[in-house]
Amino acid sequence: LPGLAGIVLTIGMSVDANILIFERVREELDRGKGKALAIREGFKHALPSIVDSNITTLLLGIVLYTFGTGPIQGFATTLIIGILSSMFSAIFISRLIFERLIDKNKSISFSNKFTEHAFKNIKIDFVGKRKYYYIFSGLIIFAGVISFTQRGFSLGVDFKGGRSYVVRFDNPVKTSEVTNDLTKTFGGVAPEVKTYGENTQLQITTAYLIDQNSDKAENQVEDALKTGLAPLNNNFKIMSSAKVSETVSANIKSKALWAIFFACIIMFVYIFVRFKKWQYGLGGVVALLHDALIILSCFTLLHGFLNFSLEIDQSFIAAILTVMGYSINDTVVVFDRIREYLRETHKKDLDPEERNRIINYALNSTLSRTINTALTIFFVLLAIFLFGGETIKGFAFALLIGIFIGTYSSICIATPIVVDFEKKHKPELATAKVKK
Repeated sequence: LPGLAGIVLTIGMSVDANILIFERVREELDRGKGKALAIREGFKHALPSIVDSNITTLLLGIVLYTFGTGPIQGFATTLIIGILSSMFSAIFISRLIFERLIDKNKSISFSNKFTEHAFKNIKIDFVGKRKYYYIFSGLIIFAGVISFTQRGFSLGVDFKGGRSYVVRFDNPVKTSEVTNDLTKTFGGVAPEVKTYGENTQLQITTAYLIDQNSDKAENQVEDALKTGLAPLNNNFKIMSSAKVSETVSANIKSKALWAIFFACIIMFVYIFVRFKKWQYGLGGVVALLHDALIILSCFTLLHGFLNFSLEIDQSFIAAILTVMGYSINDTVVVFDRIREYLRETHKKDLDPEERNRIINYALNSTLSRTINTALTIFFVLLAIFLFGGETIKGFAFALLIGIFIGTYSSICIATPIVVDFEKKHKPELATAKVKK
């Protein structure tokens, strides 16, 4: 399922390159250029952002494939293929189609009466309000830390080891009754019993005989499960089962942590090389860690309150890394626009006030592309969440949160970090003003 989700997500993310192109074409048209020239200039100016953002996501996919196991590798494979194919289609196929339409003097429109003036003349002081963003994110992460110390995470069998069964009953059942009955047949060790989607379906996880790998042990555990469920007088069927030993679980944890660590290192190095300033690399990495911590906070705060599983498992790690890929994609696009506008000043040293004004202008000019891309991917993920089945709901939920958080962090966390660490004058002089 994560592999299939990778395909669907790729469909959504591939639209981003085209949105970048179309937004740049609209900007050229607003400057009074002819349609043919505007299209050519739009492709030209969008190309650096497309290449940078897709390469960062591609590098993340490679990290996923290298350090992931099972579902993560399946997801990484489809993500890598999808990125390469979408880059090709956006850069070459879309260009060929437009060139063909221009040659035939076909009518080409990049807006309608409802969208023509959308996101125009926006003057939000993002840089000046950065302290509020820090406080907002800090409060969510702090609440997550408190929840973690009190409630912890709902760890999946991938991370804690054990045997997991999905059991469907004819009639609704109480988890407390099932837990009490199974504790007796599982050698006095209480299993973890959770509603799995519908109230007639349970996920039962137990460490009973987990250190034994023989077929006999497998049959013993399943027999104990059936014996424990029999007194309920409720017909049931075992829909699926999975087993992960403690050794495998420890290995999965280790690989997941290394994957996140190397992803951050690679992102920092690439952004540092491309933008020639370590502050941009730091801003990108802080945004990545921010996104991961926000999602983890949401999972510890909400597990047990929603009617679907919020387990921390391999699919969740794939979701975290996918959000990191989306976030860095978005961040690089924003950084590209900031770099472009700063270059246009032809000044090496700008006073903080002027620099912040230009950065604010760059952030506002990318807002249309950022929101359009976020909404496009959101609708794709919503389809996965609603129709993807119970086993993938937690994965899709993490991605849904991640799209909002990734969009927010690229503008409100990554860029302010760059601003704060690049200041060469006293902080009180760095009051941002939006371009009028």
